[in-house]
Amino acid sequence: MVNKKKRHRVLPGFGLSMGYTLIYLSLIVLIPIAFLFLKASTMSLAEFWDTVTDDRVVASYKLTIYTSFIAAFLNAIFGTLIAWVLVRYEFYGKRIIDALVDLPFALPTAVAGIALTTIYAPNGWIGQYFDSIGIKVAYTPLGIMVALTFIGLPFVVRSVQPVLQDLDRQYEEAASTLGANSMQIFVKIIFPAIFPAILTGFALAFARALGEYGSVVFISGNMPMKTEIVPLLIITKLEQFNYAGAAAIAVVMLVFSFILLFLINFWQWRTMKKYQMN
Repeated sequence: MVNKKKRHRVLPGFGLSMGYTLIYLSLIVLIPIAFLFLKASTMSLAEFWDTVTDDRVVASYKLTIYTSFIAAFLNAIFGTLIAWVLVRYEFYGKRIIDALVDLPFALPTAVAGIALTTIYAPNGWIGQYFDSIGIKVAYTPLGIMVALTFIGLPFVVRSVQPVLQDLDRQYEEAASTLGANSMQIFVKIIFPAIFPAILTGFALAFARALGEYGSVVFISGNMPMKTEIVPLLIITKLEQFNYAGAAAIAVVMLVFSFILLFLINFWQWRTMKKYQMN
């Protein structure tokens, strides 16, 4: 009979730390989500279907998903540009700009919503110029995109920035020596390396935007069928003591977010695997 040697880990305490991890995740994430599904299950299937397919609810789904996607897409583009500037260039005030990127994290979302509404209102500092050419920002889906772009920007910048910092420039120098121009170097060498990080930032910004409430509730105008987002509709259900209805709407958004994040992470994994093989 062969005696199997006990496998020793380099770092001790795996069992204890894993136990704390599972307990923490259960208390903070798994148990609340489980109770959300349990609350929604108190409704019959017909009641659940009628609640989540109501015209007002469907309109809020479309608005929330559409504006969140556009905001995350814009952040993916301009967040990558900001990360590039912060990593590749040295200039006066760089640390100040780097700190300003994290401002949406530190600023209470309600304060951000009030500030954005004041600035982009028809008589606001910026909104008056848009209003003069017939573009209304506040109290429209465009205003919602502005708010969601504001709160999602740091996710892309902080996802791409460390990847750019760790990127080995020897490959760029070798490509330049072989005659490649700046665009070819970026498309063939830099972009494939940072694309998984861009996807990560996009996914985080999109997921954050789907559940955003504080910064949107003021600038949206909260008009049913027009500028009413899903989180606001959930709050409305709760104020009406319709807890099961609020849970049903939340479950639909939760499932949608989970599927979307799974697909994005899978795409990121495939992209990273392909890049490593090349």
